[in-house]
Amino acid sequence: MFRLNRLVDYGVVLMSHIAAHTDRRFSAPGLASDLGLPVPVVSKVLKGLVHRGLLTSYRGAKGGYRLGREADAITVADIISAIDGPIALTHCIEDSDGTCGIESLCPQRGNWQIINHAVRNALADIRLSDLTAPLPPFFEPPLSKGGKDVTPL
Repeated sequence: MFRLNRLVDYGVVLMSHIAAHTDRRFSAPGLASDLGLPVPVVSKVLKGLVHRGLLTSYRGAKGGYRLGREADAITVADIISAIDGPIALTHCIEDSDGTCGIESLCPQRGNWQIINHAVRNALADIRLSDLTAPLPPFFEPPLSKGGKDVTPL
């Protein structure tokens, strides 16, 4: 199963929340409270996002965190890379550490590079501003007459 780790998930959630409220500065405890996340984890994720320039931190009584760039200039690939490092689906794709014994002879290495490139480009095409925009109607679940979600079969 291809799955992003929990810290990346939290990073996207935090960045989306901050991008949706550009008029505010957020503290780590405030974000944790707003989103129901543990403060130590939020602090760790924020540190990585600041280090990569996706967020700017401000000290003092009116300090906190804000976007380091416009939401249109930040991609999901940027967020993933800030938290988890380069996007690589297999060990032999980026910055190989030699963990695969047949890496230099592998006939599939080039194919994995094609797949990795496609995934990286797809994630780079999604802007943070896209994640804060309202979902188009075809992404929203239909509602029953009673106002409860109805899952289509």
